[in-house]
Amino acid sequence: MSNKNSIYIAVSGRSGCGNTTVSRDIADRLGLKFINYTFRSIAVEDGISFEEVCHRAENSDDDDLRVDQTQVKLARREPSVLGSRLAIWMLEEADLKVFLTGSPKNRAARIQNREGGTLEEQLAATTARDKRDHDRYRRLYDIDNNDFSLADLVVNTDRLNAVQVADIIEAAARTLMSQSE
Repeated sequence: MSNKNSIYIAVSGRSGCGNTTVSRDIADRLGLKFINYTFRSIAVEDGISFEEVCHRAENSDDDDLRVDQTQVKLARREPSVLGSRLAIWMLEEADLKVFLTGSPKNRAARIQNREGGTLEEQLAATTARDKRDHDRYRRLYDIDNNDFSLADLVVNTDRLNAVQVADIIEAAARTLMSQSE
């Protein structure tokens, strides 16, 4: 999809890896549209609470499908950075597919810093969320998000901050962009 003035980047990873923060930073650095359509977006559009959307999602696949379809539709409109759990699988034509990884403990610590609670509570919640997400992605799309071998770049975020992760991705993106000139 890329040419000398554009690139399409997909960034995925589990909660607490910094997907949103890093994706937003990369989009800003490269002058690209940042796409991050989520359950929170649906809550705003539908005029309901985030918790209500999550509750609906327990009983229906409609909101999951809406998020995934809308993200891809938005990302395809113009050069962009799509940051989502399934971006590297859903935006198949992305020029650069990045998967962010990190240990459950480090991811839980980041979530704790952002949302509060104890580390033990966040670790349990993160582990449970990982399992729910994995099972849902398998059921909906037959995607195994534990197999990120299709990623062009895998970044372990455990010992890096968001700026350092963005530096790595930006370097890869700029290399691709210079090759297409």
